[in-house]
Amino acid sequence: MNETLRLETYLEQRANEQPSRKPVCRTVLSISHAGRRIAGILAHGPLAGELSARIGDSRDGDGQKALDILTHNILRDALLDGCVEYFASEEADKPEILDTSGTLAVAVDPLDGSSNIDTLAPMGTIFSILPACGPQSFLQPGRRQLAAGFLIYGPQTALVLTLGDGTRSFTLDPETGAFIAVRGTCSVAAATQEYAINASNQRHWDQVIQHYVSDLILGAAGPRGADFNTRWIASMVADAYRILMRGGIYLYPGDQRRGYSQGRLRLIYEANPIAMLIEQAGGGATDGRNPILDLHPNEFHQRVPLVFGAADEVARVAASYAAPPTTPSPLFRNRSLFQNPLGNVESFA
Repeated sequence: MNETLRLETYLEQRANEQPSRKPVCRTVLSISHAGRRIAGILAHGPLAGELSARIGDSRDGDGQKALDILTHNILRDALLDGCVEYFASEEADKPEILDTSGTLAVAVDPLDGSSNIDTLAPMGTIFSILPACGPQSFLQPGRRQLAAGFLIYGPQTALVLTLGDGTRSFTLDPETGAFIAVRGTCSVAAATQEYAINASNQRHWDQVIQHYVSDLILGAAGPRGADFNTRWIASMVADAYRILMRGGIYLYPGDQRRGYSQGRLRLIYEANPIAMLIEQAGGGATDGRNPILDLHPNEFHQRVPLVFGAADEVARVAASYAAPPTTPSPLFRNRSLFQNPLGNVESFA
């Protein structure tokens, strides 16, 4: 029989080992309470109201849903506990101050995958916890994160968490309301034969991604000498959870569509927390040129290309971008859409 570990016990142990972690652990617990409430709302589906009703515009063009705002408010209210000075959300134009006595800055994507509200596909809540250091708190590289994680709402509700010493997954017991771990730390195998990418955008990819995916599709008959499976759920937390449980690689590159040259995912509250979770599980995360966690943000809603998962595959993609350019193709541009224009931006103190 598997040994179980409650989230509260885990956080208490970590806080006792390192007292400076107490505000972080308290904040994670508050986020778990919010996640439990969100899971309950989602479990009611349309019985909870028109959760997918469009009530405004959003930066990604999908429209702001009623549930987007509801989850934003639930998380914000849960963090009014004195630990958090700055709170920022995908659903808000700019960060806000919650408590001037707080020592933390928390950034969230309240509902990743909200386009799936009516389809029963998994959705999630992603969070990043940083030390508060004034109005520029969120413009710190991901390496400075004190904790990161996500909740995934699917057949089960789970909270995936790292405090910087490994990645753990806690499953919500719907009867008791407790988040419980029944396995040890997560570990992403260095090699994989499974990849996730939105193939409908293939005609827009740059040459490196075209070649990389073409080699995978050729399977055992191609240069990789092995057959690969593809998976795409259109919910990043779902793909991330699958990779943490059984391996794989996820790619969301920049492409040639208008507004997509620097990718679609947000660096601060999507890419950074996922990258920390994956690295703490032994995997890798890159924008194609640099490790995600080494990038220096220059604005809160900054977008970034993202590749994460099995370390060997992530390194292969990065090496392809680092290689000298090949002869120009009449179909594809050689310019890398993974190129990070912020690579030379200095970090603020």
